[in-house]
Amino acid sequence: MKIKFKSSLAIFAFTICSSASAEITFSTPAIPQLDAAAYILIDAKSGEILAQSNAEQQRDPASLTKMMTSYVVGQALQSGRIKNDDLVTVSKDAWATGNPVLKGSSLMFLEVGKTVSVANLNKGIIIQSGNDACIAMAEHVAGSQGAFVNLMNDYAKKIGLQHTHFETVHGLDAPGQYTTAKDMAFLGQALIRDLPTEYAIYKEKEFTYTLAKPQLNRNGLLWDTTLNVDGIKTGHTNAAGYNLVASAVDGNTRLISAVLGGRTFKGREEESKKLLVWGFRFFETANPIKAGIPLVNKSIWYGDANKVPLGVINGAYLTVPKGRAADVQVQYTANDYIYAPITKGTTVGKIQFLLDDKVINEQSLVALQDVEETGFLGSIWDWICLQFHKLFS
Repeated sequence: MKIKFKSSLAIFAFTICSSASAEITFSTPAIPQLDAAAYILIDAKSGEILAQSNAEQQRDPASLTKMMTSYVVGQALQSGRIKNDDLVTVSKDAWATGNPVLKGSSLMFLEVGKTVSVANLNKGIIIQSGNDACIAMAEHVAGSQGAFVNLMNDYAKKIGLQHTHFETVHGLDAPGQYTTAKDMAFLGQALIRDLPTEYAIYKEKEFTYTLAKPQLNRNGLLWDTTLNVDGIKTGHTNAAGYNLVASAVDGNTRLISAVLGGRTFKGREEESKKLLVWGFRFFETANPIKAGIPLVNKSIWYGDANKVPLGVINGAYLTVPKGRAADVQVQYTANDYIYAPITKGTTVGKIQFLLDDKVINEQSLVALQDVEETGFLGSIWDWICLQFHKLFS
């Protein structure tokens, strides 16, 4: 039987700001007034909310639903469960002119019995907003639309979308289907963060499935030369109004806007642009701690290593006023004694980020690697050394 010489350790308790819904803590300029039912603007890297109005009001998602359809498809491609060159046979339900549910909606114009590649269906979903393409892809990925919808809702929970529920794979109005501006912005963040290959399709401006005239991406901001917009998705039904989730990059900063319930096709673009321009004018993203780079190396007891690197696994990002990224100061506190075994990601302290001597953000200080327990003789020696260390310190 292995003897353990570990004394109890009091674990520090402190509140860590959640990047998934944190709001900036410093004063901000007046937010522009938007002609939309609900909107939000977030920093995609820090997850901090820069502006919002009715952001948690439940609304019809319309074709913003296809962002989640795309997320599920992207996960299936990334895991290898499906491949871009898979050929999908178009069913009667996915037949553009044979399914009355699809009549008058945005389509890829699939023909029953024909085969289409996953790559083309994916572009049909993202660029053409094809409702028929969504059905064909759902059947290929999950066997049926219902099973695919279950996957959509499962991923929604994993991502943390607390006020979203899907009933369709395409977003046509359906009882019990709803979302919020906030959830759609954070779904956009998940797409960009988790599935960069899938997200790269969103910036494509047109797609031709047949020899007919190319169909254009409905996100008009892709053509705006004053903003570096590279996504994301539009949506419209009579119940939803005009929706647009947009993302743009300026230097190290990426912002995501979600405007729901806009009044007109062009109006949703104009209102989204107002938010993005305002955000880039007054804010930027600081990255004071890089991914995987230790902030400090601390002694660890009873381990097969003497030191353990501590920091933030994916790096620390926070939103600051424009031009102040270099002024962010970092301070940390760590547990007095750290004991093995310890796994990567275990919290052992906290990090505070300061601007003008005021704390603007807090995050967990974590172990950046696993440290296994040492053997019996090593444990005895560490126990002796630890007693002396506690006595004289």
